[in-house]
Amino acid sequence: MTKSLIGPFIFALSVVIFVFLFQFLIKSLDQFVGKGLSIWLIIQLISLNLAWMLTLAVPMAMLVSSLMAYGSLASGNEITIMKASGISLPRLMIPLIVFSFVMFYLMIRFNNDILPEANHRARILLFDISKTKPTFILEAGKFSDDLNGVQILVKKTFPNSNNIEGVYIYSYSDPENKTLITSKNGDISFSTDFKKVIMNLNDGEIHQLNVKDVNSKYRNVKFEKHRLTFDAEGFGFQNSNENTFSRGDRELSAGAMNLVVDSLKNARDNLDNKFRETLLKEIISMQRLNFRDTIITKPVILVPDMNTDGTIKSNKTGLTTYYDSLRNMIRVFFNKKNEFKNIEIQSQQLVKQIDSYDVEIYKKFSIPFACVVFALLGAPLGYRVKKGGFGIAAGLSLLFFLLYWVCLIGGEKLADRALVSPFTGMWIANIIIGLLGLYLMFKSS
Repeated sequence: MTKSLIGPFIFALSVVIFVFLFQFLIKSLDQFVGKGLSIWLIIQLISLNLAWMLTLAVPMAMLVSSLMAYGSLASGNEITIMKASGISLPRLMIPLIVFSFVMFYLMIRFNNDILPEANHRARILLFDISKTKPTFILEAGKFSDDLNGVQILVKKTFPNSNNIEGVYIYSYSDPENKTLITSKNGDISFSTDFKKVIMNLNDGEIHQLNVKDVNSKYRNVKFEKHRLTFDAEGFGFQNSNENTFSRGDRELSAGAMNLVVDSLKNARDNLDNKFRETLLKEIISMQRLNFRDTIITKPVILVPDMNTDGTIKSNKTGLTTYYDSLRNMIRVFFNKKNEFKNIEIQSQQLVKQIDSYDVEIYKKFSIPFACVVFALLGAPLGYRVKKGGFGIAAGLSLLFFLLYWVCLIGGEKLADRALVSPFTGMWIANIIIGLLGLYLMFKSS
């Protein structure tokens, strides 16, 4: 039984990876065209992106292979004969379940050891490619401003050489001096390190005029040979230092993300402690206001004391002192309100970050477990369909994989919005598909 699984599994895995790879190339094609990237560099980028493709392709291949294997057995009445001999469908599924748990373990190791590093290197490589300027190309009759500070126009180029004819170079790097260089012919090339563009011009003129000084003289210099060098930094591909790039949540293992989550939880606890301490101080301050000292038990006529000059002496009663303290306390409370609000916002942001990392941690285990879930679904589904062809298996697999993917993405969105826990969001797809598989398995038995 195991041999009948491995063949369809490898075939289905190859087909699914090819589909993902084709989609990736179509999506990223505009980033490669015209940048003079080597074949080795493109192969390296594809190899690094195969990691996430493999993560998604293995569970889907498990579903396709189980559908094909058990559908083929059912179409040949082999399962019927085995069931007549007293061998139940769950017993027939033991090799498949063992195989699925082996793949589950291998994919957990892959997702924690290989996938984060591949994602990190792929992101850096894509960044390096994105900042690489398109290859410097001169087209006859069109101005080129790919080089900083100059515009170049040539009348004629030659496809099999670097020779050019009818050259006009307008320099605007110096705002005071306008310079125009003309040449009948020459050649253009890159330096060996791709950091300079070198132009060798023949039989030409240099026209220069200072536009800021009206008294300056127009300069006209003729030359037989003249060499120009321009800065071409960025035209050649350059690797970035990996140590200068921070890692995102998809570029970390589950263990590394757990450490980040612990530090975020400590930061949140510190904020909560700060909030409680600040609130406690305000409560103690308010309790210092003693109402019993300011209670009026009978009407009192307050006669103000007079100064010798006829003005009233400042004489605060206990009641007015209390109200002054109360006003101060209200003012302090409203000032502290903003501080409390800031603490609350910071705490909410930390909770969102914690949930985001928890989602990625659970995802590293829930997607590999889909191998087991799809094995539980594929075998009874293949038995009921009783057709082992790749077309039917691929169609049914695509349908259930889309259902699984919708549940997974939906759960992730709900977890990010704190509507469900990260565990529920990441495992709800496995629970739904797994229960459906168990139902079909016992129904077929």
